[in-house]
Amino acid sequence: MRIIVAAGATALVVLAACSSPGAATAEITIFAGSSLTDVFDQLGNDFRKTDGSARLTFNFGSSSTLATQIINGAPADVFASADEENMAKVVAAGVSDGEPQLFASNQLQIAVGPGNPKKILGPADLARPDVVLVLAAPTVPVGKYALEALGKAGVAARPVSQEVDARAVLNKVSLGEADAGIVYVTDVRSAAGRVSGVNIPESDQVIARYPVVVIQGGKAPLLARRFAAYVLSPEGQKTLASFGFAAP
Repeated sequence: MRIIVAAGATALVVLAACSSPGAATAEITIFAGSSLTDVFDQLGNDFRKTDGSARLTFNFGSSSTLATQIINGAPADVFASADEENMAKVVAAGVSDGEPQLFASNQLQIAVGPGNPKKILGPADLARPDVVLVLAAPTVPVGKYALEALGKAGVAARPVSQEVDARAVLNKVSLGEADAGIVYVTDVRSAAGRVSGVNIPESDQVIARYPVVVIQGGKAPLLARRFAAYVLSPEGQKTLASFGFAAP
């Protein structure tokens, strides 16, 4: 699978520029990784301002689950994945329309309770017997990344549960049901006040890269392309950066 970085999104940008704002009247459904919930809600609101008739429906969840649903025929118009592996499955299944394009990247962070009551300083502390750790399942991008980071750090931590996605991990920590969990930097930022963040050293980091693609057979392919183009546009990239995402 060939994934194009955002700088190469000329074709989509041209499509967006060639369509008049009033041309889109249909609804599109956007499947996106759960870590994109807050920023895609904002991008959707901003996109609607460019076309008041555009109707967007979002379906957020783990990228692995979303990819499976799309391959099995779920009515998606756009897919934004938190990893390239699940995007590759969608492309290999022949249901993508065009090449995926990278639009953002993310890093991992340890989410802990407000004020870090267990005094967790880094990955090594996640193996302490007094620390209740939760991770996302290894089939989920953030769960896979977390295990890679722990492996790099040489830490044999044992989570008490494996959650369905990054937001489920974050909720466990914010509700006090766990002392720590590994999520994305943007997740910790979104839950400011409910959790605190502990940085993972660069030597142990795993970078998550997010691709987006239009899905074949959608209800409004032009509108889907316009939304994907907006995510890749300077305006979309500025919004992504404001939520803590980095360039791809």
